[in-house]
Amino acid sequence: MKTRKLGRNGPSVSAIGLGCMGMSFAYGGRDDDESRATLERALERGVNFFDTADIYGPLSNEQLLGEFLKGRRDQVFLATKFGFKLNSDPAARAIDGRPEYVRSACDASLQRLGTDHIDLYYQHRVDASVPIEDTVGAMAELVRQGKVRHLGLSEPSAATLRRAHAVHPVTAVQSELSLWTRDPQNNGVLSTCRELGIGLVPYSPLGRGFLTGAIRSPEDFEAGDSRRNNPRFQGENFQKNLALVERISRLAADKQVSPGQLALAWVLAQGDDVVPIPGTKRRKYLEDNIGALDVVLSPDELADIDAAFPPDAAAGERYAANMMQLVGR
Repeated sequence: MKTRKLGRNGPSVSAIGLGCMGMSFAYGGRDDDESRATLERALERGVNFFDTADIYGPLSNEQLLGEFLKGRRDQVFLATKFGFKLNSDPAARAIDGRPEYVRSACDASLQRLGTDHIDLYYQHRVDASVPIEDTVGAMAELVRQGKVRHLGLSEPSAATLRRAHAVHPVTAVQSELSLWTRDPQNNGVLSTCRELGIGLVPYSPLGRGFLTGAIRSPEDFEAGDSRRNNPRFQGENFQKNLALVERISRLAADKQVSPGQLALAWVLAQGDDVVPIPGTKRRKYLEDNIGALDVVLSPDELADIDAAFPPDAAAGERYAANMMQLVGR
């Protein structure tokens, strides 16, 4: 397994990670046996960077990983997140960045995960009502206590990232980055990460599965799949985005790789400080994702991909309105 560093002075992890959210949350029904087999296979293949959060389930994703990690904890670089209020209306998605909540959320995650430390602890979304200095100050105390090894933020603005980093070094920023979401490249977050020596961890690097070419109709989603409510998967937006993916599929066929591998290779090609965490709950997709590490894209091929799927070409916002207001704070 190839490795990459999370930031200038951060830890080395597998060059791609494993997003575990879909095993318990957002994308339809669960299959815990297949999820455990996928986690097992990931370790066998050298993928050691596992990503979860307390809101996934909620709670059950951390519990799933906690059971799996028994006897294997030292083999995994474990990331989890706090910030979404677990007892709130899911549609409201209330955020809590108060220091007392930081402390209680961390202790609860440690218990569910069955571990005495979290390798990378993210604030899942910035709480606009709490100064970031207060939130990160409480997170820094967790580092001093040995409960957390590294700190991260998910979907911050560049300005907030600078303020947070001044309180305690931030090791990684998690933000959506893919062919159809270029926000970190456009809003100054990626350039700020590079200036400060912070790694970028793209989630949804395959566009919530859309960029694999496997999704042909909104009816492909199971009941309860959150993508049914995502603007990019609805109406005319779906058809426009499908046409873009078909262009990528043709380029992938020419290179004799899968569309997902081409899309993931594009993310990997954005820099050695970029460590994507494609999510899956099935071994066959895990294997396909790992195969992207062997896909080398030339400058001409990267230009062809950008011509086929230009920046900002995706139709529709990447989240519904209530979630869009939580990014870039």
